[in-house]
Amino acid sequence: MLLLARVWFLQSVTKEETDRIIEKVQSRVVRLIPERGRIFDVNGRVVADNKRVLVATIDRRIIADPQDRLEMFQRLSGPLNTPVERLYTRADDKRYDQLTEMPLAFDISEEQAAFLVERIEDYPGVVIKEDWRRIYPYGAVGSHVLGFLGAIQKDSAAYYKSLGYDPNERVGLYGVELTYEVELRGVPGFVRYEVDAVGRIKRVLERVEPQPGRDLQLTLDWKLQQFAEQALETQLLVRQRNEAPQVMLPEGIPDPQYEEVNYYKAPAGSVVLLNHNTGEVVAMASYPRFDGRWFTANVDADKFAQVFPQTDDPDKSILVNRAVSGRYNLGSSFKPFVAYAALHSGQLPGGADYVFDDRGTYKLVSIPKDRCDQGVKCVFRNAICRATGAPCRYGEVNVEAALAVSSDAFFYKIGEQILSERGYRAVLEEEVRRFGFGSPTNVDLPFEYAGTIPNAAYKKYLASLGVIAEDAGRAYYVGDNVLFSIGQGLLSATPIQVANAYGTLANGGILREPRVVRSVLQPGTRNKASGLADLQNASVVQRVSATSPKTIVPLPPDVRDPLIKGLRRVITGPGVTFDYYHKTTGENLFRNYTGVPLAGKTGTAQGFNNLPWNDSSAFGAFSLDATKPYSAFAYLEKSGYGATAAAPVVKCIFLALSGKWRVDDLVPSDPLDTASTVAAASTRLRNPMCLVSSILDARD
Repeated sequence: MLLLARVWFLQSVTKEETDRIIEKVQSRVVRLIPERGRIFDVNGRVVADNKRVLVATIDRRIIADPQDRLEMFQRLSGPLNTPVERLYTRADDKRYDQLTEMPLAFDISEEQAAFLVERIEDYPGVVIKEDWRRIYPYGAVGSHVLGFLGAIQKDSAAYYKSLGYDPNERVGLYGVELTYEVELRGVPGFVRYEVDAVGRIKRVLERVEPQPGRDLQLTLDWKLQQFAEQALETQLLVRQRNEAPQVMLPEGIPDPQYEEVNYYKAPAGSVVLLNHNTGEVVAMASYPRFDGRWFTANVDADKFAQVFPQTDDPDKSILVNRAVSGRYNLGSSFKPFVAYAALHSGQLPGGADYVFDDRGTYKLVSIPKDRCDQGVKCVFRNAICRATGAPCRYGEVNVEAALAVSSDAFFYKIGEQILSERGYRAVLEEEVRRFGFGSPTNVDLPFEYAGTIPNAAYKKYLASLGVIAEDAGRAYYVGDNVLFSIGQGLLSATPIQVANAYGTLANGGILREPRVVRSVLQPGTRNKASGLADLQNASVVQRVSATSPKTIVPLPPDVRDPLIKGLRRVITGPGVTFDYYHKTTGENLFRNYTGVPLAGKTGTAQGFNNLPWNDSSAFGAFSLDATKPYSAFAYLEKSGYGATAAAPVVKCIFLALSGKWRVDDLVPSDPLDTASTVAAASTRLRNPMCLVSSILDARD
């Protein structure tokens, strides 16, 4: 009986009420969506454009009755070349406001539109709307920076409603498209129609044209962006074919538990290149990549889930810009900032002239012997030297030499004594925070991770989450600071943070907020005959990158000079001689390098269970040529030593910047293959030899 009553209600009562409403309605308002602002690279290349499309919609009141809905969908299915089932799915899709017109089909042809308009008596309530589809001419290039559009999400619906958005509008959900959504959107218009009782349009009562959105000029050079993505992906594929070192027992023999050959997984990574004088990002690559055109391809949910599968495995996460969201240990690439802390705080007697005798290990002096005998780790060692199979011994080293050969023992000593000799105050933390560690850079991209600095409060917080043992979270120990001093432990940072920190060393102490947008422009920037945007004659609304805030980091010559010399020696040598000659960590890779003079630092971040194939690779560097003020940082996950994985990527980029390596021309991408199951087609260097060093060196 209840079922029969419900059927009677839908067919009788609801239909009569709907008929009364339709009879009273004399007009209908259709919103006109504005053309979204275009996005250009720094040279005027159009990297995000629009295509005018036609959308067939229907007044939901016309199909309120289930029988009317079925009949209408059956009539529309043929002309729209859309299965009835899909029309039903779209009618119930919660992404579309149930109180406004229902979208029947997107991007229909002029012929389809004319067919429906000419037979409006057969399709009452159907209106053909003009809309815009976002176009990304270069496919996957720069997608993590550009972002993509999508339906308004439930958690942000109230915000967009307050701004006057139509619930059915597509908005930026990622990247620049999200950050600059309000500027890019424009102002909608509308058409008010007079309609009859069955929804047929009689005449136009009023029309207000939409105002297009503002254009954006990025700071990125799309040719260098493409090159950075090619270098990153090529190197990750190379590392996947490399065997990781064997796990050795303390006795110097292979661990039988890991007898099988293990290859580096090298699943992901990122590289950032910025102008350290302005804070403008020149290139920002993240891998795995994706093609933003998938979000405008109108593929069904099953296909989308196939291309972008949900996963809890961070190695497989595609829609993550690792340059701003990656949470990484830095390994020895963090040492320049620890050296700064030691010099600036006066921790080292004699400053840059202080000498430490590195015999391969460092024993904590602030921990009583009985506690060491009871299992507290008190002895820390350097990386293993291939020549001896034992911890490397460098002899007497100062700050400059310790950076050049990456002496862990030198920095272990700093890590212990800058804490134990300063009343256990957070001196190291305070000094490295000057370079932006532990805080967001405020780059104009969404979902930036702030990074973490080891301290007692953070340990307690992790213990409360169950991430570390409750006992471990009770206090901040000397051992924590020792690990902190070599970029391990609870330290984490993003590649954009580290690139910016290296840039601060390079420019003499100006910490800037990085920017990926240079200017917001008035709508309607014209194209030149070449197809590039005419930026010279564009009307600028706001110079974004020119107004980015800055902080001054004290870098007097007696502090900065030894740091620069040490980082320069990483690239050029010389190393140190003790027992035998120890090369610097970058000496082999850069042996035949011919680009702009560089200073830099390698780093290897230990991975899960300290297994070599879980180690990640880091390298930061900056130009010493004032005419090419660039800094870069690369991080390749689970790819091995800094000198053999991340550093070659940065080397290739600086060779390209120096005009010493060919950069491929940009060409528009082929049409998106919607039969594909990958988020982005592979991209590789045509000539990968810039990644190669003359002699391999398996240290740091």
